[in-house]
Amino acid sequence: MEIIFDGIKKAFILISNLNSEVSDVTLLSIKVSGIATIVSVFFGILIGAFLALTNFPGRRILVALVNTGMGVPPVVVGLVITMFLWRNGPFGFLEILYTPWAIILAQILIATPIVSGITLAGIQHVPGKLKIQIKALGATRIQFVLLLLRETRFSLFAATMAGFGGVISEVGASMMVGGNIKGYTRVLTTATVLETSRGNFDMAMALSVILFCLTFIINQLLTFVQQRERRK
Repeated sequence: MEIIFDGIKKAFILISNLNSEVSDVTLLSIKVSGIATIVSVFFGILIGAFLALTNFPGRRILVALVNTGMGVPPVVVGLVITMFLWRNGPFGFLEILYTPWAIILAQILIATPIVSGITLAGIQHVPGKLKIQIKALGATRIQFVLLLLRETRFSLFAATMAGFGGVISEVGASMMVGGNIKGYTRVLTTATVLETSRGNFDMAMALSVILFCLTFIINQLLTFVQQRERRK
C-alpha cells in the first residue's frame, strides 16, 4: 500500500512541477493515440456500416475477421507490422520502424476492428421497421446511411471510447514497433514497463496514475457528449 500512495504522491509532484520527461511522454501518448483513434473511428465506422448494410459473397468471412480482430493480441499485431516494416520487409523502404508513425499504424490496426465490430452490431440492432420507413420516405442511399448512423450514435460513441481505450492502454505492439526510445517513441505504457523492470515502482505507479487520469478525462468528455445527446 505504501508503494501505491508514494506513486500517487509522486504523480502529483511530477505533474505540478511539469517534469519535462514525463510531459514529453504524456504528450506523445496523447498525440499517437489521438491520431490512431481518429483514423480508426473513420475507417471503422465505414467498414462496420458497409458490412451491416450490404450482402455479398464472403461477407460472413469478413464479419468473422472483424470479430476476430477485436480480440487479437496486440503483440501479434506488433509482430506482423515489424515484419512488414523491417528493412528487408515489403514496406521497409518507408523507414518508419521505431518511429511514432509505426506505433500509430499498429494502434490503428488494433482499434479499427473494435470500432467496426461495435458499429456493425449497433446498425444491425436498428429495428427493421425503421429502415423500411426511411426508405419509404424516399431517402437516398447516403441519407439512409446517415440516418442510421444518427440512430446508432450512442453505439458509435461507445465504439470511439472502446477504440481509444484499446490504444491508449496498449503496450506490446508499441514496444515492438516503437522500440521505447527515450524522447522519441517512449509513451506512458512503455515507460511504465521500463520503470517496473528497473524496480522503480514509485515512478511506475506515478506514470500509471497519469495514464489513468488521462484515460478518465478523455472518456469523461466522450461520455458527457454521449449522455447529452441522449437527453435531446
